[in-house]
Amino acid sequence: MGKIYITGLEVDTLIGVYDWERERTTQLLLDVTLDVDLQAAMQSDDVADTVDYAKVAECIVQVGKESTFELLEAFGSKVMNSVLESFPANGITLKIVKPNILPNARTVAVEMSKERV
Repeated sequence: MGKIYITGLEVDTLIGVYDWERERTTQLLLDVTLDVDLQAAMQSDDVADTVDYAKVAECIVQVGKESTFELLEAFGSKVMNSVLESFPANGITLKIVKPNILPNARTVAVEMSKERV
């Protein structure tokens, strides 16, 4: 087993509860950790034997483009489900950072995990 990390992935999406948040997209920062079996790739040196992190990033960005959630939690659930449906990962941990949303804090964030069932 092993882990693949994508950190600071910039994803633009329409998200928020308040009317002023619904007027334009917000750039979120996502940290993704995938639990994967890296054994074959360690031996073959072939991207076909691992999870292509560039394609994972594209998948997540596309989910952001198509989403109009109010809550980070709901958006995160959609991201995790999409990744697990599209790639051979055993699990995913996702941290979503929403910068500059509170006047007295740099960021707010949620973190969640899901395992393949």
